[in-house]
Amino acid sequence: LSASVNACVDVVLSGVKLLEALGLEPGEGKNHAVLNSGQDLREAFAHFMERGAAAERFFSDAEAFQAIARTASEHPAAQLYVGGNAALIGQKLATNPDLKILLCGPVGPKLHELLDDNVVVPPESMQERDEFHLILEYQAGEQWGRVRAPAANRFIFSHDLSNGALNMLEVFVSSLDEFQPDLVVLSGLHMMEGQSKEMRQRRLMEAVASISDIPTDIPIHLELASMTDQDFMSNIMHQQVFPLVNSIGLNEQELLFLTQSASGPHASLASWSGVPDVGVVSDILFWILKEHGKTAERASDLTRIHFHTLAYHILVTVDGHWGNQAAAVAAGARAAGTQACATDTIDTSKVFLKAPLEFVTSHTEAPAKISLNPDEPVVHWHREGISFHFTPVLVCKDPIRTVGLGDAISAEGLLYSEVYPQ
Repeated sequence: LSASVNACVDVVLSGVKLLEALGLEPGEGKNHAVLNSGQDLREAFAHFMERGAAAERFFSDAEAFQAIARTASEHPAAQLYVGGNAALIGQKLATNPDLKILLCGPVGPKLHELLDDNVVVPPESMQERDEFHLILEYQAGEQWGRVRAPAANRFIFSHDLSNGALNMLEVFVSSLDEFQPDLVVLSGLHMMEGQSKEMRQRRLMEAVASISDIPTDIPIHLELASMTDQDFMSNIMHQQVFPLVNSIGLNEQELLFLTQSASGPHASLASWSGVPDVGVVSDILFWILKEHGKTAERASDLTRIHFHTLAYHILVTVDGHWGNQAAAVAAGARAAGTQACATDTIDTSKVFLKAPLEFVTSHTEAPAKISLNPDEPVVHWHREGISFHFTPVLVCKDPIRTVGLGDAISAEGLLYSEVYPQ
């Protein structure tokens, strides 16, 4: 039994096709922090398409957004999927016939239809309208007017108020008594960035109070997602959320943003170049658990971090709290290869290795140098009471489905993780 909060319907389609259907002509690109109109959408889409960069934006006008979402969701080329990190993790876990998932989030009619039968939605979570997130894709070399995309990517936007305010969190926590889960998965904190600072601070305090009500014997996993506000990230880490959860899932962008927000190790690194350096990643992961994780003198529950990047994954745990790490990190890596290629098992003709075959485990202390042995792909090392399990990923050459990949990886890793009763 597991439970989670934050959900929507992802509408995936060609950005150019949607803009044409909306009668928006190609023109000059311009970045907008918030989209207020179709005009803003047209300019922001062109701006990011021209750079081949991913972006996510809030669309402020509810009426205009509903009209755009209707056009998008009814477009013959559109594909509709379950969206929202928590719903995606729930959906992934639900493929296991022995699991029942409780999902709290704004669930409209379309989403309800898309969800697996093993996913239970409490009546308080149902709403008349779906929360649509529009994912506008473009291909490498695709043209729109004078704009030409250097690489394939996606532009995401929504007018999502309920996930942004974590509206369903209280409903969720009050349903736990009856549902009695073995695991709680939280996500959606990043959605709060659309709120004003005061509103966000207040809501974060309420969220913290709610999370504190979850019985301590139920492990809580928090899935992070892309954020842009360093103060907010720092709040989540320092004061409030990190000490309340047992486990965190994140990728290389989120990891770097985290250390920059809190002046941690390698915080001066502006961005990754190529495959993130294993030693740098390990130093930051070590610091998070050393500074914010459970120790004899610190009242924190945090004892596990599942890090995923395209080329490799690392599962980091405080000794004495988790078992089966090698299987868990391997399962996550396997999920990445199969889901991206949309195959049931790894098809070796469709994947390749991108992970470094040799690396050092740290840049801040005397490092060990490690060479990968293909016969034993999971490598383990140890540092001051903290265990690291590393595995390369068989990367899909021509990915079919990349949205929600991190969620699938985290879900699969959790499924194989063994929690020691404390």
